[in-house]
Amino acid sequence: MDGKRILLIVGGGIAAYKSLELIRLLAKDGIATRVILTKAGAEFVTPLSLGSLSGDKVYQELFSLTDEAEMGHIELSRSADLVVVAPATADLMAKAANGLANDLASTTLLATDKPVLMVPAMNVRMWEHAATKRNVAQLQADGVHVMTPDVGPMACGEFGPGRLPEPDRIAAQIRKLLSSPTGVGPLSGFRAVVTAGPTREPLDPVRFISNHSSGKQGYAIADALARLGADVRLVTGPTQLPIPDGVTGVKIETAIEMQDAVKASLPADIFVSVAAVADWRPATRAHTKLKLKGSEPENVALKLVENPDILKSIGTKKKGRPRLVVGFAAETNDVEKHARAKLGRKGCDWIIANDVSGDVMGGADNEVLLVSKSGTERWPRMSKAAVAMRLAERIAEVFHDPETSAAE
Repeated sequence: MDGKRILLIVGGGIAAYKSLELIRLLAKDGIATRVILTKAGAEFVTPLSLGSLSGDKVYQELFSLTDEAEMGHIELSRSADLVVVAPATADLMAKAANGLANDLASTTLLATDKPVLMVPAMNVRMWEHAATKRNVAQLQADGVHVMTPDVGPMACGEFGPGRLPEPDRIAAQIRKLLSSPTGVGPLSGFRAVVTAGPTREPLDPVRFISNHSSGKQGYAIADALARLGADVRLVTGPTQLPIPDGVTGVKIETAIEMQDAVKASLPADIFVSVAAVADWRPATRAHTKLKLKGSEPENVALKLVENPDILKSIGTKKKGRPRLVVGFAAETNDVEKHARAKLGRKGCDWIIANDVSGDVMGGADNEVLLVSKSGTERWPRMSKAAVAMRLAERIAEVFHDPETSAAE
């Protein structure tokens, strides 16, 4: 996403403080932000805080002689790849829907020739009012992207839809709008299979063995590959995440179900094994809930058997092996050493290794090594979405650059 720029219009409302975190998240992905701060927005956040995080001038006045001389509002409206209004108040949305232009924010929205994303935030009654519904419908008819607000408690004490979505959700939508359309890109015509999330190995109808994987990194990789044009099938264990747009999702529970789904998804050009597959499963599964024997606690013996090694079965295939097989190594010590051993043991072309002893599992960021037969690339800490896009771009190099091979 390096080189991309958004114009962020910060409207009034208590949710305006979230714009600061949004700017920080976008900067981690290489997306620059220029800010217009409305008069109402300035009641909640300051130009100094917004300017410090964005590293750019904050614009406020339509009739500023200095601003008009340095960056006229017409040029300002067209200086970015995407215009984002967050929070988008009922007033700002009404002005945009009806073509009103009596301040810098509304004039910019009327003058821009770039895509616009509205991120609403308002009281639940305001969001559900017939006038707001008409304005949203008009904006969407005009080609404006309007996010659905979150549901939850509000500063006014009421509960319902109208909360500003969390910054990571807004950032994900911005990345999506800044990316190439699905099906178009350097991986167009190639098929990818990605596994993600944990597996669950049942002990009985109510208990299971699993792990802390959130699926965020795998989902981000599936999304990034699709954004570069690949035909992507995502085989996923249980998560709370929506299947990315343009990606075919296959939901499973156990390692054996994941193995069967991966086999059914082949042949493919690319296989990326991100899922945290349980190494073992119970030898037997109880059909009724297991009960304690007596009132005193006692040791319970649990017999386990190994699960299938999905990555190894794909990496060592004699016929029909994907051209590029990428595995993941979640380690807590000697990360590169264990990753390099896994590279040979599993028959992979690349291993993406990370240290999960901290907050990686379930967190928003990652710091990884790309380990291949020829060496190791150390990537700096970045968002999981940024890791995903960087990996997808490296994969695209393999398929299009004759001087780049999977072994590199």
